[in-house]
Amino acid sequence: MPQTGHESAEGTGGGELTVPMAWLYAEYIADELLRTGDLMPPTSFEFRAGRDALALTVFLSDTGGELCGIRVVTRLETWLSLTAHDQPWHEWVRERLAGAAADADGGTSPDLELARAAWRWLRETELLAPDLNAVPGGTAGGGEEEGPKVWTPAWRLGLPLGHLAIHLF
Repeated sequence: MPQTGHESAEGTGGGELTVPMAWLYAEYIADELLRTGDLMPPTSFEFRAGRDALALTVFLSDTGGELCGIRVVTRLETWLSLTAHDQPWHEWVRERLAGAAADADGGTSPDLELARAAWRWLRETELLAPDLNAVPGGTAGGGEEEGPKVWTPAWRLGLPLGHLAIHLF
């Protein structure tokens, strides 16, 4: 029986264990892009936000189910355009997840479940980040560490980090 985006192995008790290969590969690509860019420590929440945002971009942009067989360099331009500052990335993710759920058998594929979990974490987790909308020079002290900070959804921080990591690759 042909596999679509994931592989199976016989489990104990006659059930089938499904490995979410497409999601794991998307996460691997995102991890490698961020590590190559050396933008933040891999143990930080910011790194996780960037990795999850990039992994969602990689996974959801794979419309042909060919993710495990692609060459990364052939998709960099697509990922750059999807993660660009002027794009409604969060709306695109919602639409693609909804479409993937409709295409999947009841929306329960392991790949899709991991993508949903990543999106949930990116939406629901807030990170303290520099306020990019603050007026320059509006604070006393002037150091970047002393500037105003705001709580922001993790995807709002992870997306530009992911975009920058693609540029640095």
